Amino acid sequence: MRQNGAVTESTSAVSPSASVDRRPISGRRVDLEHGAYTASIASVGASLRFLRHDGRDLVVPFDAEEVRPAFRGAMLAPWPNRVVDGRYTFAGVDHQLALTEPARGHALHGLAAWSEWDLVSSSAASAAFRVVIEAQEGYPFRVQVTATYTLDDDGLRTDVEALNLGDVDAPYGTGPHPYLVAGEGRVDDWTLELPAAVVLTVTPDRLIPISLEPVDTEATEHFDFRAPRTIGDTFIDHAYTALDRDVDGRVTVRVTTPSGSGVAMHWGDGLPWVQVHTADQPVAELNRLGLAVEPMTCPPDAFSTGTDLVVLAPNTPHRVSWTIAAL
Repeated sequence: MRQNGAVTESTSAVSPSASVDRRPISGRRVDLEHGAYTASIASVGASLRFLRHDGRDLVVPFDAEEVRPAFRGAMLAPWPNRVVDGRYTFAGVDHQLALTEPARGHALHGLAAWSEWDLVSSSAASAAFRVVIEAQEGYPFRVQVTATYTLDDDGLRTDVEALNLGDVDAPYGTGPHPYLVAGEGRVDDWTLELPAAVVLTVTPDRLIPISLEPVDTEATEHFDFRAPRTIGDTFIDHAYTALDRDVDGRVTVRVTTPSGSGVAMHWGDGLPWVQVHTADQPVAELNRLGLAVEPMTCPPDAFSTGTDLVVLAPNTPHRVSWTIAAL
């Protein structure tokens, strides 16, 4: 069905008294188009299912009729990354979140990534999705999040607005989870330009934050991509900060192939961190298919440390945005 120019899935009635939801397993699909760009958003997690320019993938896609692989393309809220052991204290009250990363024993990537988001508006090149994170054990706050995807000549822009619907302050953070694709080949073949001077080191087993370190020391120089260079076999699953911005306050990360094709991700104020992951997987056909680039409002375990944690006051919106574009 086409709603205001955007293609969506709809329910199909099977009898006068009953109906069956026929949406794809990944959620209702909204397809967008502008010029050479096409994109598809799945309503589960308001997930970016694919983004293409002249038919070339700019992110690792997934099929509408499959469960979204892990957090590929998902919107992360009310926190990105990990809360270590799922425990934090806010406003003097201790909280315990469900441990959604069992192997490492953490609460991972918030509460909205597997929720069904409502489509609130759409056109041929834009769609807005909304979810209300209801107060619950571990997160007794009621927060509304709206994600608006818009294609234009500059690529796919995502605007995220959070609104605290409760009457007390709420802890909050957000970020996306796309796996960027430069072109042919895999992560090892691509060149990364990442304008970040500091990396957050972590334990090798549970990825628990240890310390902030400059990327130009002998111990951390393999994390230094301020000058573009081939990723090779470098393993990265780390958060970076001290981001270099242009005169407009914009950070740009670029990933390119030897032939010159590529993809860029830009973002502005409110996102002082970026998680980068080389997508290492034990299954060969899935290993290092794309490079996760996740601009974030806060670092891992911010609910516990308070570092760059957003404190949402009641009825005061918080907004951030980012753009993915072809090179």
